[in-house]
Amino acid sequence: MFSDFIEFIKNHKVLILGFGREGRSTYDIIRRHLPDKEIGISDIKQIELEDEHVTLHTGKGYTDCLADYEVIIKTPGIPLADHIIPKNVIITCQTDLFLKYSDCCCVGVTGTKGKTTVATLIYDMCVKAGKDAALVGNVRLPALDTLEDKEPEIAIVEMSSRQLEFTTASPHIAIITNIYREHIGHHNGFTGYVTAKLNIVRHQTAEDFFICNASQSYDSYFDFSTVPSTVIKVASDISGYERIYESAEQNEFIIGNHHMQNVFLAAAAARRLGISDENICAAIDSFKGIEHRLEPFGAYNGIKFCNDAIATIPQATTAAIEGLGDVNTLIFGGMSVGVAFDDFEDYLFKKKIPNLIGLPDTGRQICIKLANRGYDGNIVLAEDMEGAVSAAFAVTKPGTTCLMSPAASSYNVYKDYEHKGKHFKKLVKEWKPAEKPPQAE
Repeated sequence: MFSDFIEFIKNHKVLILGFGREGRSTYDIIRRHLPDKEIGISDIKQIELEDEHVTLHTGKGYTDCLADYEVIIKTPGIPLADHIIPKNVIITCQTDLFLKYSDCCCVGVTGTKGKTTVATLIYDMCVKAGKDAALVGNVRLPALDTLEDKEPEIAIVEMSSRQLEFTTASPHIAIITNIYREHIGHHNGFTGYVTAKLNIVRHQTAEDFFICNASQSYDSYFDFSTVPSTVIKVASDISGYERIYESAEQNEFIIGNHHMQNVFLAAAAARRLGISDENICAAIDSFKGIEHRLEPFGAYNGIKFCNDAIATIPQATTAAIEGLGDVNTLIFGGMSVGVAFDDFEDYLFKKKIPNLIGLPDTGRQICIKLANRGYDGNIVLAEDMEGAVSAAFAVTKPGTTCLMSPAASSYNVYKDYEHKGKHFKKLVKEWKPAEKPPQAE
């Protein structure tokens, strides 16, 4: 209950670590219910806040104060892997607190890719079934905001590895879509990343369900015999999902086997919530896709353009290419974050996409390697997105698809993948052919 959460805060010396969107949400909630509570706020950036009951810790040494507090409510983006935390200090976050103090039925969704799609589909299925549901977590409404308001019957909580890192409670239904190498810097390696993800299932009971990708095994990272929940493994084949497959196949926004598997993962969860296949299919029929996730956004100059800016790992870009089937031009590249590209380079070499446009940094590097191998196709080294879009209009065959799918992080140029995707769409929609110079008389 929310009152129990407030009592927990009241009885401990609390630090809010990180004062971004989620940190601010935590502060606002505490202040609404405990206006005179002495708390600390820590952030590397300067904080402008008029509150005589707050101690600020800012600048380079903003984490030096951790041992001075009993409870640290951490913003997901702040890494603590290199910090020594005293054993008597509780590290928590909004996701953890929501799972511990919420009375609603929680469905948690995590995974390297696909979690937003799966969470959204489950929410849509709940709505079609007339259930009182809310979609919270990760890039959505901060979890504690939902806890403070009238709690829904069902909460679908999208959980990142950073949110799960210090989470010591699990949802009633836990879903892992897939796990690939990403965010390994934050977690000091792939093992730390996987360990954080598996916190979603680590504390389940015999009444709970764990729904996972049948094509991946996590046994080397975790002893699942220690978890008493019911395990449901979901593959991308249609066995048991025939009617659902028929609906998904008719939806132009559900592209490729990976998206079909996302649908089946969502359907498996919905069935555990007592939702009929009729309502599941109704939600699939009305699904309009999600921005930046294999998003077809129109045909321009006879070319179909697709924005897949969320594809920040090679596996996601490969899935997008296979799902679309008619990619004539691929725009890709971004910042390297320790992900190996050897297999992706080999895939592109064998796939022979007619036009490859490489963006800084990784796209250009891979394109140069492919050219040195004698790539059978057109290769363009773009300086920026403007150059990439101009090249795409020049080389892409009308009637086919130009896909922008980075296969790498966007932080070398953009603030995030959304910024990159919006810029790409804007440039495509505003593109005009260069005017021909006037002819001499």
